[in-house]
Amino acid sequence: MSEKLALIIATYFGLGLSPKAPGTVGSIGTLPLAFLLCYFFGTPGIIVAAIPIAIVGIYATDVLIRDKEEKDPGKVVVDEVVGQLLAFLFVADALRGNTTDWWLYLVGLAAFRFFDIKKMGPVKWFDSKMKNAVGVMMDDVCAGLLAAVVVWGVRTYVYAG
Repeated sequence: MSEKLALIIATYFGLGLSPKAPGTVGSIGTLPLAFLLCYFFGTPGIIVAAIPIAIVGIYATDVLIRDKEEKDPGKVVVDEVVGQLLAFLFVADALRGNTTDWWLYLVGLAAFRFFDIKKMGPVKWFDSKMKNAVGVMMDDVCAGLLAAVVVWGVRTYVYAG
């Protein structure tokens, strides 16, 4: 993979090049994709998209950070894309064909950004111990799965509609 293609993929088509809050910009930029996947395909859509994006994202990130001192540059946001998609994993079937519960996308965004920024538990472990492309991806996978539990909990117990 060329470095130019790796940059396009790792920055999620340039969103990671935002001068302010590139991770948040990448997460927000993922919401239309999450909506389409949930609306048309539900849980299978999230899974079938997240896995190849993660694999290609790890490879693209590796190309960008190989032989570089900085192992998790802010411009790499493909990991946020995967984590943000996973935030809807447990509610994706409920969002299939559903525009009424649009607010769950905002809950998912807030929950994912919270866990990604706070770096608790497994998120912190991957972020601090694995200084490679897999670690870059896995801390956001963990943050996304933690966010998925929150989104499911909010839908199930806070809003039982």
